[in-house]
Amino acid sequence: MNHRFSTPSKKALVIIALSFFAINNFVFAQYKGFKINKMMQLYHDYGQFNGTVLVADDRKVIFKKGYGSANMEWNIANEPNTKFRLGSITKQFTSMIIMQLVEEGKIQLDGKITNYLPGYRIDTGNKVTIHHLLTHTSGIPSYTSLPNFFKDVSRNPYTVDEFVKQFCSDSLAFEPGSKFSYNNSGYFLLGAIIEKVTGKTYETVLQKRILDLLHMKNTGYDHHETIIANRATGYEKTPNGYINSAYLDMSLPFSAGSMYSTVGDLYLWNKALYTEDMLSDKYKNIMFKPFLNNYAYGWGVGKILLAESEDSLQVISHGGGINGFNTLITRLVDDKYLIVLLNNTGGTALNKMSIGITNILYGKPYDEPQKSIAESLFNTLLEKNIASTIEHYHDLKKKYPDNYNFSEGELNRLGYQLLGLEKVDEAIEIFKLNVEVYPTSSNAYDSLGEAYMNNNQKKLSVKNYEKSIEL
Repeated sequence: MNHRFSTPSKKALVIIALSFFAINNFVFAQYKGFKINKMMQLYHDYGQFNGTVLVADDRKVIFKKGYGSANMEWNIANEPNTKFRLGSITKQFTSMIIMQLVEEGKIQLDGKITNYLPGYRIDTGNKVTIHHLLTHTSGIPSYTSLPNFFKDVSRNPYTVDEFVKQFCSDSLAFEPGSKFSYNNSGYFLLGAIIEKVTGKTYETVLQKRILDLLHMKNTGYDHHETIIANRATGYEKTPNGYINSAYLDMSLPFSAGSMYSTVGDLYLWNKALYTEDMLSDKYKNIMFKPFLNNYAYGWGVGKILLAESEDSLQVISHGGGINGFNTLITRLVDDKYLIVLLNNTGGTALNKMSIGITNILYGKPYDEPQKSIAESLFNTLLEKNIASTIEHYHDLKKKYPDNYNFSEGELNRLGYQLLGLEKVDEAIEIFKLNVEVYPTSSNAYDSLGEAYMNNNQKKLSVKNYEKSIEL
């Protein structure tokens, strides 16, 4: 009897190949997740991230995890379903609603403010268009930049009309369309226009047009008084530890920054942006077209370089910052990767984290997290004196150049922390160190000038301000 091995059929070979491909992708995704977790855990261990991360490819979520506490008093952990205030990520939702109304013929991009808000001051309202508001090129001063706004105003509730009249109607700082200046007033005005055009509240329009449509059940307009399950508490990191963030009445961020969400719901949002469920491709192309400073309608649009490569990736992203929260959504649209970082301990280096995750996704080397030199120096100053602190800086830089973040921004942050604690003499020495290490930085000289001014040393203040302008 002849015994022969049977030859696999073409169908069997295809199944084997697909199975191998699927297993290989699964293992590779797990490896990416392992490296992302290792990096983010180190950021958390160094006190630089406290929140939730989600990373997805074009088909599925490949990593999501919470780090640290959603509520420190009760030791409640951050989880993937924890809700965070989004801050300026809200702007992309506002721009989407505006573009929906444009597509429906209810708003014109070249329409003036006064076409939609007839009570608005005519001299500026007749010049500023919807396009200017969307692109931060209106010239209207941003209310969050007004002197003492957070100290004197931010705790008080306002109606939309009251707030527009009092805080979004200043004289133009420049001719509309001539410059870019990031502007919360512009997006507040867009929310007011949405309400006038639709006859409904911004919150209602947001819910009906986007959140219900996409089944974003863990997203909404945040109200302090409303009981919201799984809502994170916002904290600020100080040299002496974490504190509760300052109260902010949520009628003020409004359509510029009052939303909350989860990483999972932002994943749903991202997926929908690749479809025509909310807006046709024609109008999405308009929405994502960058203008001055690579800013489109509610999004930053640009390219980034991968590590050790000349390859660039198109990135559509936006960050957010609001009392106690710092957020970032990054869309790598060439390969449909998504990175969402939501943090509830104030400002931190989310862009750096996102770049690290991007390099991991593409199999490139990434910068390891570094300890904060500002925190180390502050602790030394508490125990010793400023001379010992500066000596400690030079010693660490010599022995551990890769372990600490020795950037200009770290020393600048420490200097301002010391100013806030009324340790002016010590702050001056830190700013002087920053000037010594970064002699070509205009910002370093500007900060030193401010410290001298706080110490009534006007001649030295002017000298450093002049140097800052020169640079």
